[in-house]
Amino acid sequence: MSLFDSLQQFLMTGGEVLWVILWTSVCLWSLIAERLLYFKLTYPKQRQQWLGRWESRTDKSSQRALYIRDGIISEAKIKMEKTVTIIKMLVALCPLLGLLGTVTGMIHVFDVMAVTGTGNARAMASGVSQATIPTMAGMVVAIAGLYFSKLIEQRVSEETHHLTDLLQYH
Repeated sequence: MSLFDSLQQFLMTGGEVLWVILWTSVCLWSLIAERLLYFKLTYPKQRQQWLGRWESRTDKSSQRALYIRDGIISEAKIKMEKTVTIIKMLVALCPLLGLLGTVTGMIHVFDVMAVTGTGNARAMASGVSQATIPTMAGMVVAIAGLYFSKLIEQRVSEETHHLTDLLQYH
């Protein structure tokens, strides 16, 4: 059995909700990868541009200069936090989707019990599996996503403080 067949079998066992969790996790990891690449490739160039804008000013001590400095710092923070809210929302969504998978799997179990009229363990096994796999998948994606979400938030905070220190106001 190939890896693709195994993955497809796993997704079929978990029901339709597991497919939604898969696509949610693909979106989540794409956004996380984009932010990590942003900090690695794009942000250093932008930081140099912001520093250049500040250093080219002759006035660095007036109230107007302070407003301009604050504007540069705010612009940088907005660019750094661009997708953090969406990442946090997707992290919070994954366990809820897992719970939805649990509920739909249990409905399947109760449906089997209503049709067969007994507690046939073999008949209920697919529903129990369908109830537990999405829960596990949602939690795994959320826990890993939470780690990277906090990592990105910490990086934003550190870079904001660093930029604030670099843009010296006399």
